[in-house]
Amino acid sequence: MKNSTRFQLMAMMFLLYFVWGSWYGQMSKYMFTELGATGVQVGNAYAAFSIAMIIAPFFVGMIADRYFAAQKVLGILSLAGAGILYVLSEVKDPDTFFWVILAYCITFAPAMSLTTSIAMQQVTNSEKDFPGIRVMGTVAWIAVTNIIGYYEIGGTALIFKISMFTAAFLGVYSFFLPNTPPKPSSHTSFSDILGLDAFKLFKDRSFAIFFISSLLICIPLSFYYAMANPSLTDSGMTNVENKMSLGQASEVVFMLLIPFAFARFGVKWMLVVGLIAWIVRFVGFGYGDASSEWLLYLAIVLHGVCYDFFFVTGQIYTDSKAGEQYRSSAQGLISIATYGIGMGIGSWISGVVADMYTVDNVKNWTSIWMVPAGIAAVVLVLFVLFFRDNKVKATA
Repeated sequence: MKNSTRFQLMAMMFLLYFVWGSWYGQMSKYMFTELGATGVQVGNAYAAFSIAMIIAPFFVGMIADRYFAAQKVLGILSLAGAGILYVLSEVKDPDTFFWVILAYCITFAPAMSLTTSIAMQQVTNSEKDFPGIRVMGTVAWIAVTNIIGYYEIGGTALIFKISMFTAAFLGVYSFFLPNTPPKPSSHTSFSDILGLDAFKLFKDRSFAIFFISSLLICIPLSFYYAMANPSLTDSGMTNVENKMSLGQASEVVFMLLIPFAFARFGVKWMLVVGLIAWIVRFVGFGYGDASSEWLLYLAIVLHGVCYDFFFVTGQIYTDSKAGEQYRSSAQGLISIATYGIGMGIGSWISGVVADMYTVDNVKNWTSIWMVPAGIAAVVLVLFVLFFRDNKVKATA
């Protein structure tokens, strides 16, 4: 792969995640402070992203991949998204906000798949080349959240305007990306996208337990995305977005440790460590405050262990269990179950729980965070008792 192509793809990833990082973690703070939203309304707004994640594979697999050049579809979606973001920044009613953010997410979720597809079709060696391209997304997230935190604009409509201008730039830039033509010979079906063929893997009890655990742990994960920012703000922490970016920094560090951890512990105990980290971080969020801020920092930094040791390790485990025959179906099934169904349910529950523990507009964050901690503990017990496979190996 030419260096010019590599830099183009790195810039593409940077812009995409700059767009996403501008608003995603801060949206709850904006809705609570500027729109006067309830917890349920905030949870519904985050669930909109999960709804879009369920729709996106059908759009990409059955329409975009087969009939249009991927970079052109990315450009059109990004420009349309920029227009919707402008409308979103002007909305003042939290119920209307849901429908507009849903419309935006429907343009953004396919863009995530398209950027991966564009990169994968352009690289020479995916294992060697893709990580260096994808990591620019994490760099972008860290950069934009630090900008927002430094200027203390996380609770204002400027988060959507920053995203809007970046999305517009990405839209124009996309038309200059390397050509990634459609694949008219592709015969992707609803069954392929839903990963129905991968249900054969459920004959393996350990894989079935892993699948159920992955879906369930996305419920606590949704609490983090939806409630961490306002919780930290209420704790008295300043420059919250800057400090939350430490979580993405730790994600990079622990990503590099995965090969060593596999060799040392095996897949089962890596997944167990990831689950334990989820419990510890929620306890940290629940009991940390201005007088024990180290607990809040611990909860933030544990993001790398939580995400990498469970979700990234889980993707590798899924790939090894599925083998060549069911690889695409298995990854598609896991993606829809976790980012779609699991996080969708979790977003809604997080809003209900936030309202349940709110009295006179004051949230009892300790009680709120003990709910996802309890869910993670149940998943941990389930996993330890019934998951037996500690090897990563391909199956026929």
